[in-house]
Amino acid sequence: MAAVTTYDLKAVGAHFCILGDFVAGDRYGSGHINDTFAVIYDQAGTKLRYIFQRINHNIFKNPVALMENIQRVTAHLGAKMAGKADGSRRVLTLVPAHDGQPYFQDATGNTWRCYLFIEKATTYDVIVTVDQAEKAAAAFGSFQGLLVDLPGGRLNETIPNFHHTVSRFATLEKTIAEDPAGRAKLCQPEIAYALKNKALASCLLDLQAKGLLPERITHNDTKLNNVMLDNATGEGICVIDLDTVMPGLALYDFGDMIRTATSPAAEDDPDLGKSTMRMPFFAALVKGYLSTAGTFLSQTEKDCLALSGQLITFEIGIRFLTDFLMGDVYFKVHVENHNLHRCRTQFKLAADIAAKMAEMNALVKTLDQP
Repeated sequence: MAAVTTYDLKAVGAHFCILGDFVAGDRYGSGHINDTFAVIYDQAGTKLRYIFQRINHNIFKNPVALMENIQRVTAHLGAKMAGKADGSRRVLTLVPAHDGQPYFQDATGNTWRCYLFIEKATTYDVIVTVDQAEKAAAAFGSFQGLLVDLPGGRLNETIPNFHHTVSRFATLEKTIAEDPAGRAKLCQPEIAYALKNKALASCLLDLQAKGLLPERITHNDTKLNNVMLDNATGEGICVIDLDTVMPGLALYDFGDMIRTATSPAAEDDPDLGKSTMRMPFFAALVKGYLSTAGTFLSQTEKDCLALSGQLITFEIGIRFLTDFLMGDVYFKVHVENHNLHRCRTQFKLAADIAAKMAEMNALVKTLDQP
């Protein structure tokens, strides 16, 4: 595992329009991709917090295009939140650099951004109550709805084919054949499961090709720790981690909610017995999501809500498996065989969702009532 890189956060902050004196900063959150820091500044005796993020340009090849997306999205959301109660906490607010750009690029090629810290709200890596699941799903549904009328043309694709599961599967097959890190022998059951379920990879793309699923502006990474829940009310106050906001399918977002909210297991939990789809949590997701997204979703989108959970869980599993076979080049790893543990957890959950598909579909029909 690579050593953790340290950065001069005070020097980074000097390039942004921050009022006050630098006090301290430290790593923050549990994200796999970017480097995130909570930074404290003193403004006339009052401590103010900001979020600094170094964009991982090995993953996001065009950070300037990425920041163009985020600037457009946050400006649009900010305009809609203006004048509303707690409006400033309901959308991420970019702090501009001194040259007016929404980012700063340092001498070594790193791209940095700065957000106002949203206080009195928390993210959870594992949702523990059905109310949390319902509130988070409502927040993501609202997020999609607010972006339906985003002006200015199509957003940039920050990671082309991000949820294009057919392409993801082709990459997996190529990696299995090449076995670049000599690890295929360590994951034969996982490879067999993936190959057996190859047909699942195209299920939503086939519907889109037939014109039955419309392209929308979607978050594309709706882990439940990407929505902040208000500490006092439990409401989904703000959707965060906007790097993958781009054109996609609404079902990609809902499927990832199922993946991350219905199972009591953490994404890398070695206890596979905990990787199960809990119906009460699924019901809460459907109820919360339809409460804010139901007015713009098509009937086909609603009919595929349960299926999306199986697909996205399977997709994330094959991504973890591919990265393991490649030698851990994408996701950050912290223990030996970390990506393989992640893969096993996803495949176990995908199998459980498949076993409960009929019950899940029936529940959606029950909750989708005018």
